[in-house]
Amino acid sequence: MMNSRQAYAPMPHSYVPNTALSATINLDEEVTLADTRAERDLQDSLAELFSIIVTLDELERAFLKDAIPEADYTEICERSLKQYKSILTDETVAKAFVGLEEFKAEWDLEVPRATERLRVGMPSTTVTASTGAVQQSAPASNKSGTLILEATQDFITFLDALRLGLLAKDQLHPLLTEVIQSVNKVTDRDFESRGKIVQWLITLNQMKAADELSLDQARELELDINSAYLGFKNTLN
Repeated sequence: MMNSRQAYAPMPHSYVPNTALSATINLDEEVTLADTRAERDLQDSLAELFSIIVTLDELERAFLKDAIPEADYTEICERSLKQYKSILTDETVAKAFVGLEEFKAEWDLEVPRATERLRVGMPSTTVTASTGAVQQSAPASNKSGTLILEATQDFITFLDALRLGLLAKDQLHPLLTEVIQSVNKVTDRDFESRGKIVQWLITLNQMKAADELSLDQARELELDINSAYLGFKNTLN
């Protein structure tokens, strides 16, 4: 089922992936066909995961070579990551998948770039601020003012969530993702504790959906995001 290199997420016409197989499959091995609808659905889901992983690896390679525009890369990467996470919310699929390293070993996949992107859980354009961000040296505009307000509100919303005792990965990760995305729209300048936002996003991404931070972790996270919020505000002066 998994000898196809079809890209799961749509690619722009200018992007041509490498057609060489990344997996070694024994053609003499007998293929066991699914007997039930549930088995077919499981196989389809695992095939989709295979395709997403291979697509992400090719996408990262293309982006590093400047073979794909930044906007296209970000859109495809974000969609692929969401598809990957969505498929694995099914307990049956997650059990069969086991984990990324186990899945790679089973199918002899060598995908270092995809592995890193899945570990981080964000496009590289989110990890490092986009060069298309609003420059604060330019005259203020309605658009830049709106983006600053949105980023400020996202910081406050996240900090309020922590103070209300929300500690689960599936509660905090989406809110913190909105923070870094809003910040990147405002400024491409580095600032104090910006890197800590990214590190906490990576930490949360590696947790299971229902896993919760400890109280000590929550206090440290609140301090780090408060520090990042002050650093962000200082870039606006």
